[in-house]
Amino acid sequence: MKEILKCGLILCVICVVASGLLAAVYSFTSAQIDKQNKNETGEALKQVMPRAIRFEAVKSGEEITYYRCYGKDNKVNGFIFKAKAKGYSSEIETLAGLSLQKKITAIKVISQNETPGLGTRVTDETFSQQFTGKSAGDISQVSAISGATISSRAVIKSVEEKLKELQKILK
Repeated sequence: MKEILKCGLILCVICVVASGLLAAVYSFTSAQIDKQNKNETGEALKQVMPRAIRFEAVKSGEEITYYRCYGKDNKVNGFIFKAKAKGYSSEIETLAGLSLQKKITAIKVISQNETPGLGTRVTDETFSQQFTGKSAGDISQVSAISGATISSRAVIKSVEEKLKELQKILK
């Protein structure tokens, strides 16, 4: 019995020390992680709306609904929205740019953990280029990727639904 208590106490001390070290490392790195995430988001915003020089987040409560994009003349030249859907093995997050004419300028998959070699093909340019110039009624013409049908249809459906939702907000 003494031996079990001794082993349990040693294990408890190891867990407390490891947890403390993990918390300390997190406190030192959290600011840098946040900065890196903001940089990655900024780069993704520029990729889907290349003519914009400034982005303004429009929030509904705490959540960002969409971004307003401003050009050099400081006038709105488009919008960016984030779409999410459950793919085959993970949630797929996509950013999509929208022109003032309500046509998609570009999309970029910003987060996914799909099956390597199959579901990850939703990040390929050949798939994402199909969205360029499409409006809400045209997105159904985007072809799914064979072998990654669930993942690609999730992206198509999420972009289509979010685009329709955003068009209602912007009217």
